[in-house]
Amino acid sequence: MENNTELSFRDKWEKNIDLAFRETLREGSDIQNWILNRNGWKSKTELKSFLTDKKTVLDAGCGNGRVTALLRENSNDSTTNVLGIDLVAADVAQGNLKQYKNVETKQKDLLGDLTDLGKFDFIYSQEVLHHTDNPYKSFENLVNTNLNENGTIAIYVYKKKAPLREYCDDFVRDNINGMSYEQSMKVCDQITELGKALTDQNIKIKVPAVDLLKIEEGEYDLQRFVYHFFMKCFWSNDMKFEENSVINYDWYHPQNCERYDVEEIRDWFKQTNLKITHEFVDPYGITMHGVK
Repeated sequence: MENNTELSFRDKWEKNIDLAFRETLREGSDIQNWILNRNGWKSKTELKSFLTDKKTVLDAGCGNGRVTALLRENSNDSTTNVLGIDLVAADVAQGNLKQYKNVETKQKDLLGDLTDLGKFDFIYSQEVLHHTDNPYKSFENLVNTNLNENGTIAIYVYKKKAPLREYCDDFVRDNINGMSYEQSMKVCDQITELGKALTDQNIKIKVPAVDLLKIEEGEYDLQRFVYHFFMKCFWSNDMKFEENSVINYDWYHPQNCERYDVEEIRDWFKQTNLKITHEFVDPYGITMHGVK
């Protein structure tokens, strides 16, 4: 029987096949900048430089193929082979990637047998491990089975957030568990309306620190203050309303949604004998690269 998280992402990608695809590839978009910057690449030029000597690239948990396309466009399509794998959306990704050379997709479970995929110089597995039944085992499987000696793996997992944000996120998640895509999207539409309304205020507020609630002193955009410390209510003016709602759905509907402290993720790399080469922590997640 398909579990809740598999169903969440199957519905997400099959009903929104090109979600965030163009924004991921659009020069200067918030989404592209977020991907590049958290990974330590200040521009696509730096990403291209990083990929220059990578002959085999794996996007592990590729969704609809949007980052697979970004990796393909910034590597040599004559000398670099790019593979995207996903448990529920490999076919969607394949359709989105059909115009590219030397890229393919396969349906795979990160906790399953990955030996037939071979070895890779670069493994990108971001925004996916925390949704598996056993995130560490999924990570370990990729490292031990698929990462070349001297290869790099780059992961992104959700960070533990302020306690009121954690409470609210879990409250919503628990209450939409079992809802259909259509029912849960009605809830997410209201959350999206809130995110838009807060953004439309276009005001900044200065707040004092509240250490117990992990609220940090500083000046915040109103929407981001709520977003950081109280609840996820995503809104981007660069995206359509429904696309914003699907991003909120992506957070709230999957029941597999682990969050971590940076020390826990450092320990993953230590346990798998990886040298950490890049670390970036923002209010939402932990990005870490390691070399075998």
